[in-house]
Amino acid sequence: MIRLREGLEALTTLDHTRGGHGSLERAALSGAAKALGLQTRAASQRARQRLFASLMHARAATGHAHPGDRQAALRSLGHSGEFLAKADLHAPRPSRVAFYSLGELHALTSIAHDRLGEAAKAEAASHKALSATPARFRRNRGMETAWLALARLHQHDVEQACATVETVLDLMEGDPLPGRMRSLLGDFHRDERTLA
Repeated sequence: MIRLREGLEALTTLDHTRGGHGSLERAALSGAAKALGLQTRAASQRARQRLFASLMHARAATGHAHPGDRQAALRSLGHSGEFLAKADLHAPRPSRVAFYSLGELHALTSIAHDRLGEAAKAEAASHKALSATPARFRRNRGMETAWLALARLHQHDVEQACATVETVLDLMEGDPLPGRMRSLLGDFHRDERTLA
């Protein structure tokens, strides 16, 4: 930006001494296009930074929830929501965060509430996650459904929880279950046996 500003000052000085000139106009327009490009890139970077900050806070919330630090978990979830609200979800982003959206934030919120022992809030967040996650993200929807089943199980609604967990296998039909999903289904069956 400093170089662009210096270039603009040089063009202005040259324009004052030589008067309007076609090459000066082209140089000025080229400089203006570069400045606009830099501003656009900076805005895109800010949107990505907000997106990464949101994801970082959401994941931190699940980390805080695991040992039961409710206040820190809820604070992180709040920060995550604030950053996501300011991010441009339609801006180009690296493929490693293409999955992150409001649906994923709700999914991580569900995990945090479940770990805090707030199964009803976890279930509500799971429903929001499922409604916000596009069908093409089958693995994400499978994980969200598994967390929904676990939230229902933790509310002692065993029958509905078992019916829900069966839909995970339907969602993933034809694809191998990812390790995290197998682990989560194992947690479900362990907790189910504990309740029985």
